[in-house]
Amino acid sequence: MQGCDGGVLLVDTPAVPGEQNAFPNAGSLRGFEVIDTIKTQVDRACGGPVVSCADILAIAARDSVVALGGRSYSIPVGRRDARTSSLAGANNDLPLANENLNVLLGKFSRKGFNPREMVALSGAHTVGKARCLVYRDRIYNDANIDPAYAASLQANCPNTSSPATDGNLAPLDHRTPNRFDNNYFHGVIDRTALLSSDQVLLNGSTDAIVRAYSNNPTIFSADFANAMVKMGNLSPLTGTQGEIRRDCKRIN
Repeated sequence: MQGCDGGVLLVDTPAVPGEQNAFPNAGSLRGFEVIDTIKTQVDRACGGPVVSCADILAIAARDSVVALGGRSYSIPVGRRDARTSSLAGANNDLPLANENLNVLLGKFSRKGFNPREMVALSGAHTVGKARCLVYRDRIYNDANIDPAYAASLQANCPNTSSPATDGNLAPLDHRTPNRFDNNYFHGVIDRTALLSSDQVLLNGSTDAIVRAYSNNPTIFSADFANAMVKMGNLSPLTGTQGEIRRDCKRIN
């Protein structure tokens, strides 16, 4: 949360509490082993640790979009890795699944993103999944949801919290869950967004942006790419700042 510095890759230590266990991230962020594998292969090819984990993470995010059918975009490189992470920052600054539009706009604005960029980045929820613990309240207590859609999720996510079911997953985009496209926005319009924080993008100040992206996937793809590049340039460490980690999970 300090910037695009690979801080989220650090695991907990007594000296450095990691961001992976922040409430918005816990049980949600996955695939760290993929970054570790890429890091090993890149270091082997380069003869040592010359490419930062922060750069690898940014490039892997872009390549994941492309692999799922999305548009490619150029990524500036040269970031270095942080020696710290910010658990408190992650808990305070990351969006939560039950937050209203004004809170979301405020969180993104404090990082320098305007409403259009926020909606574009929210479109990343065209892929991925969420835990029952996170979406339970929406499918039982939110009136702004398609009733048939809510009912279809309730067997996998009972109303009563339980360790046996809290981790049950559902796709953020039930139409094309394994493809990077603009169907997420169709889901928001149809009231079948899995998270309340996605559904609140409609019927408010961002309504027109949601509808524009649902009608024009090309515009969405372009805006998403630009917003991702901007996010990747948030407070990067360069020059002699930070380090190039040998192991993405730990500081050198």
